[in-house]
Amino acid sequence: MTSSVPPTPPAAPGPPVSPGPRGGAPEPRPALLGLSRERLAELLDPVVDRPFRVRQIYDALHQRAVADFGEMTDLPKDLRAALAARFRVGMPRVVRRAASDDGTVKYLFEVERPGRPDEEHAGPPAEGAPGATIEAVDIPDGDRRTFCISSQAGCGLACRFCVTGYWGPGRNLTAGEILGQVLAIRRAADLPPSGYNLVFMGMGEPLMNLEGVRGALDVLTETVSWRRITVSTAGVVPGIDAMASWSHRPNLALSLHAPDDERRSALMPINRTYPIADLLAALARYPLERGRKLTIEYILIRDFNDALADADALDRRLRGLRAKVNLIPINPDPVLGERMVPPDDVQVEAFRARLERRGMVATVRRRRGDDVSAACGQLRAFGRDPRGFREGLHGSPPGPPADSQ
Repeated sequence: MTSSVPPTPPAAPGPPVSPGPRGGAPEPRPALLGLSRERLAELLDPVVDRPFRVRQIYDALHQRAVADFGEMTDLPKDLRAALAARFRVGMPRVVRRAASDDGTVKYLFEVERPGRPDEEHAGPPAEGAPGATIEAVDIPDGDRRTFCISSQAGCGLACRFCVTGYWGPGRNLTAGEILGQVLAIRRAADLPPSGYNLVFMGMGEPLMNLEGVRGALDVLTETVSWRRITVSTAGVVPGIDAMASWSHRPNLALSLHAPDDERRSALMPINRTYPIADLLAALARYPLERGRKLTIEYILIRDFNDALADADALDRRLRGLRAKVNLIPINPDPVLGERMVPPDDVQVEAFRARLERRGMVATVRRRRGDDVSAACGQLRAFGRDPRGFREGLHGSPPGPPADSQ
């Protein structure tokens, strides 16, 4: 059976994004959202002369998810006015909210071009960069709830199955902008500070923005357990090793998507820099506490990587790792092309069962929010033209091995 990645189709139209009142210049007032307690106290020192006021402000920002200093009614009115004159909260603006029939809600946010001081957690934006648009998703599921959040305002890795990659790279998000997605969803849905899972599986490659991700996690893990947080990577080996050195670590998920370098490189150009052997070696070095496993994400594409022989090859690749496999039938999108479609349910179950018979823990990710383009791989950067998939970098991938029928 042979296969090829389809030619790049024209971009699908997206909703208009209001430019808002902000313009392209950085907001001169520094944002407070996402700052550590120590950094917040340092910044507020000229305005706040009592330590307990700093605690009140920190809790109002990160526990109560206030969007404006006027909501900090436990502070004196003159202090609220002084704060508003010198600082901003930094909560992202909700541009659009799209609710799926299955209860999933996708948010389109606008964030301002960052100024100091929280920019130190993300690196500077591109020269002249205006406020960016990003998407995040709220996924309720019975008693469970998961927020899927973005770490960059786009993605430069250009994975062929990912709509974000079709739009191209965007700047790193600050710690406050990452945290702000969580707080804005909590605020919109009237949710408490804890009781949800958090996955860094939205727009961008989290391990190419470790400073921003780490800064956000330092605040979020005051109320959310590290065990309820998962960071997914396309395979940035230095980032995996850096995260392995942290004293506390989130769950780690690797987007593998093919059992051999040839096909993985065709889908994911980053594999040419960090091939599968290097990735698996990095995963083997990653410390795992008792009861925890790595997650291997594997997108299933019809007639490309879905044969039973591919399941066998995947098992051989992963042998010796404390890992579970999460199978993801690809979510079609107009920008990905007509051949980027999932196998039928029978083939998906056969692939899963084959892994299970070989002793692996394998699950199938349920499609959520696809009617509002909120499913895995469908988030996009509205408000700018897409880059598309570059020719020469995304040639037609080879078909599966000859014995994979």
